[in-house]
Amino acid sequence: MSNTAGKVIKCKAAVAWEAGKPLVIEEVEVAPPQKHEVRLKILFTALCHTDVYFWEAKGQHPLFPRIFGHEAGGIVESVGEGVTELQPGDHVLPVFTGECKECAHCKSEESNMCDLLRINTDRGTMLNDGKSRFSKDGKPIYHFVGTSTFSEYTVSHVGSVVKINPAAPLDKVCVLSCGICTGFGATVNVAKPKKGSSVAIFGLGAVGLAAAEGARVSGASRIIGVDLNSNRFEEAKKFGVNEFVNPKDHNKPVQEVIAEMTNGGVDRSVECTGSIQAMISAFECVHDGWGVAVLVGVPNKDDAFKTHPMNFLNERTLKGTFYGNYKPRTDLPGVVEKYMNKEMELDKFITHSVSFSEINKAFEYMLAGQGIRCIIRMEH
Repeated sequence: MSNTAGKVIKCKAAVAWEAGKPLVIEEVEVAPPQKHEVRLKILFTALCHTDVYFWEAKGQHPLFPRIFGHEAGGIVESVGEGVTELQPGDHVLPVFTGECKECAHCKSEESNMCDLLRINTDRGTMLNDGKSRFSKDGKPIYHFVGTSTFSEYTVSHVGSVVKINPAAPLDKVCVLSCGICTGFGATVNVAKPKKGSSVAIFGLGAVGLAAAEGARVSGASRIIGVDLNSNRFEEAKKFGVNEFVNPKDHNKPVQEVIAEMTNGGVDRSVECTGSIQAMISAFECVHDGWGVAVLVGVPNKDDAFKTHPMNFLNERTLKGTFYGNYKPRTDLPGVVEKYMNKEMELDKFITHSVSFSEINKAFEYMLAGQGIRCIIRMEH
């Protein structure tokens, strides 16, 4: 691969020219990696709801033209100055949040929120020089969360690229670079349910099902799925969910329904919707004395969490988590090994697959609420 090192690469990318309009496959130019950067050849990428949210650009600062995509697997094509931990040919997962290994967060055993490389959805350029590595006809195309994987080649900061076992199938483990780790880690790293315990999962999309998988692997005996879409309940059984509640079927708050089902509340709950009402319900449905609720979903910017302080004084705990509390470069290789050792399942999350030229189909599936994860194959 090194015959392209140091040169501009012309390749295909799916460009979002404006909000909510179908992506267009264009020939773009990808500049060589600069200091502390790597250029990757993307082999498989997946569509995550975050891509759709920022493509629709309804609730945030719109930045176009842009190359979206952040859940992917690929191979290092070349490395920039100062990069010693990666070399061409390495199999990698780019991650939307990085690990510089030098800031206070990276040095803390408790945090994964790197000062330098934590997610920044507003930034459309590289940290090194504030410029984009993508262009078409001499005009820049913006990056997305430091990854921009809807391109045959992309450039990322070395701290956002995780080297993994080359034997791991990239078309499966690519989903670990965002949603699956977010949900799975929220349960196993943060909620930490005990064997035989009860867990409520709010929201049964990809992240919620990954949280359920975490509860299943932890040995929880009752895994209660809560979703406004009852069509999701059948699929959720594959992830260990064994009881279901649709709040629309009840004329009282869902936290009261769950408290009645569980003799006072669940031991743990994990909220994966971003709905402020679901967050409050997830907290208020845990048992007093020992219950722990974990928030994963991203709320609207004007939301406020309201609950009576007695809920805390009665020894309920509320926690939040980001990317399942995984440090990307330190922890992700071990999660890949979990999959390789059959300690966790990934294949059941992947319900669709399309070629790169059909990338807009992946958006259609997600907007229609069909399936869990759609893999986009970059090679024709």
